[in-house]
Amino acid sequence: MKKLSISVFALAGALIVGPAHAQDMPKVDAKRLEEVTKAMWPKTPEGWEKRISFDETQAICSQYRNDLPQAEFDKVKARELATVKFPADGKVLGDWKAGQRAANNGRGGTFTDKPMTNGGNCYACHQMDRFELSYGTLGPSLVNYGKDRKFAPEEAKAAYAKIYNSMSVLPCSTMPRFGYHGFLTEQQLKDLTALLFDPESPVNK
Repeated sequence: MKKLSISVFALAGALIVGPAHAQDMPKVDAKRLEEVTKAMWPKTPEGWEKRISFDETQAICSQYRNDLPQAEFDKVKARELATVKFPADGKVLGDWKAGQRAANNGRGGTFTDKPMTNGGNCYACHQMDRFELSYGTLGPSLVNYGKDRKFAPEEAKAAYAKIYNSMSVLPCSTMPRFGYHGFLTEQQLKDLTALLFDPESPVNK
């Protein structure tokens, strides 16, 4: 009986994820999807027009259901990398303690805040401290992130770019583009990068 149950579930799985099912999936109308998204924000807050309008990358990711052909993948990565603005002083590391506060802060997009105050809410998707008991698993664990990368300056710069615009590293990434959309300030981006790369940060303990 047990073997029969496994066979039934295996067959069901094959029917769900098999090639025929994939071929039957309807095409995504990116324009219609954008219209639906905008309809959820009938009174667009000042400065949010860019956030609720599909840019070229969002449209192409929707069209291909985040599974881009290699040529499109390369074009998106190059386009998004060009949007990353590194600090004028050349320094990508700030205060890791401030970064920890930003990582733990889930507040964001509250229109009554003047000026708007946002946090990174990083623990919603990542483990960032080996002693953290509650964290999301949508993203990989970041424990020992800087340590594993030998605290190399070029790795810290790459991490800053990832936080600024995740699609500059992985096109169609579900990670928010914090710097691209101006959701986090340059100082917050530096502080979060320091949280990942400072040897004294709990991330690297």
